[in-house]
Amino acid sequence: MSTFLPIKSHCIFPSHTHFKNPPIRTSPAPSLLPQTSFSRFSDGPRYRYCVLAKAEDQARENEELTTSSGTCDPLCSVDEMSSQEFEATYQPKTDLLKAFAILAAAVTGTVAINQSWVAANQDIAMALLFGLGYMGIIFEESLAFNKSGVGLLMAVSLWTIRSIGAPSNDIALSELSHATAEVSEIVFFLLGAMTIVEIVDAHQGFKLVTDNITTRKPKTLLWVVGFVTFFLSSILDNLTSTIVMVSLLRKLAPPSEYRKLLGAVVVIAANAGGAWTPIGDVTTTMLWIHGQISTLSTMKGLFLPSAVSLAVPLALLSLTSEVNGKGQNSADVLASEQMAPRGQLVFSVGLGALVFVPVFKALTGLPPYMGMLLGLGVLWIITDAIHYGESERQRLKVPQALSRIDTQGALFFLGILLSVSSLEAAGILRELANYLDAHIPSTELIASTIGVVSAIIDNVPLVAATMGMYDLSSFPQDSEFWQLVAFCAGTGGSMLVIGSAAGVAFMGMEKVDFFWYMKKVSGFAFAGYAAGIAAYLATHNLNISLPTALAQVPFLHGS
Repeated sequence: MSTFLPIKSHCIFPSHTHFKNPPIRTSPAPSLLPQTSFSRFSDGPRYRYCVLAKAEDQARENEELTTSSGTCDPLCSVDEMSSQEFEATYQPKTDLLKAFAILAAAVTGTVAINQSWVAANQDIAMALLFGLGYMGIIFEESLAFNKSGVGLLMAVSLWTIRSIGAPSNDIALSELSHATAEVSEIVFFLLGAMTIVEIVDAHQGFKLVTDNITTRKPKTLLWVVGFVTFFLSSILDNLTSTIVMVSLLRKLAPPSEYRKLLGAVVVIAANAGGAWTPIGDVTTTMLWIHGQISTLSTMKGLFLPSAVSLAVPLALLSLTSEVNGKGQNSADVLASEQMAPRGQLVFSVGLGALVFVPVFKALTGLPPYMGMLLGLGVLWIITDAIHYGESERQRLKVPQALSRIDTQGALFFLGILLSVSSLEAAGILRELANYLDAHIPSTELIASTIGVVSAIIDNVPLVAATMGMYDLSSFPQDSEFWQLVAFCAGTGGSMLVIGSAAGVAFMGMEKVDFFWYMKKVSGFAFAGYAAGIAAYLATHNLNISLPTALAQVPFLHGS
């Protein structure tokens, strides 16, 4: 699935811990989680929906919850409701699937113990184990297995098999050390970026962007929301941009079919905006950190295709009856929240820290995660200084922000990337690349297929596998292939609402049905995806370059 530079978590459970008096619940207690999380994803890992809690908290902040049995701990009704929900939705078939998955994992583990067989059939053992783990990730909702745990278990198991099948244990350790060094750069980068974005959001810093949208004309609002999200996502990540913009939509339009379409536009725009900058999407960041793409060439080559992949759906949606219907103009439906003290300062420093990362890399030659950690350190000191002695504002400081970021998402990346690196070390990915080259000679078709598949399954392992299959000797930095992979993996997830983290967040926040999105939006998103690929191929063949003035900016060149 198209996932997003840093997945930012706003977990609903810790969000109530700052209340002096625990909230009181009525019986039956209202569900803390969005209703969508108990529909199609009823068995899914809860951390997916923690990202929705910020918007949900804001809508419930002024509600008083009472119960006939008196006060209780904020978490006391959660287990009760979970139990009731389980009893209402219990299906024996689900348990059979879980039992089968656990049995298959046990059998695989038993086979792995037979070292002589593994040593002689290393490729088969690793392929089977990776396939089993990947199925566990794909069907996490049905099996109720947290995909972060599955990813970590798969990574350790694959490297265990690799250590058995390698020519020597020293070779396996050397390969593991090299892989860990590369993977840790991405994890450190994500943790730093997620924390910076969380601090800015806690100070309501994004109000500086959203409060400037004042139009209520349906067509105009459609385009304004789309391109504001597009540029916001290029600096932040697509998930954070979606949460901010969907929360804004609640202030711009009442619940309606039109507001759902606006939310769908946010998803398309967030994924398109994240594809044309190195820090806008996690897959683009992976390619940038490992040297497959550079800053200037990525922005130059992918900006126009990304803009086209947004403009085409916007133009088509502008013709729909929901947008052209009467009575869409409306005043604000929610009161605006107050920005935290010194929120403008925090927003400026946080935004500057994110933008400065590629500059730092170009000036020092150090890895991007060092620039991100530098920005986090500066913002940490600033927030400690401006909130010194304000005990009631501890949630605005970095320690509290660290407790709210999605560490489970970061661990998922760690597990997936380590798993893929084991396949690369064993030479399996190279064999797969040779097979694809022999049967699919068109690199454009390979990259386009990656984008289509990313609408169904996570794009992080897809891109990681692609990086392992093809090295820089096959396709040099900033080649057409790597840029197409960055574009397709970033924008392809818009074709299904479950194809990206942005889509999953929108699905929960606005209670959007999977089939509604497929019927109303998927066709438009696919048209934009195809048009974006065509635009890239056209501009690449025409060799369109940036204006001379921009091309001469020293810190962008080759960064």
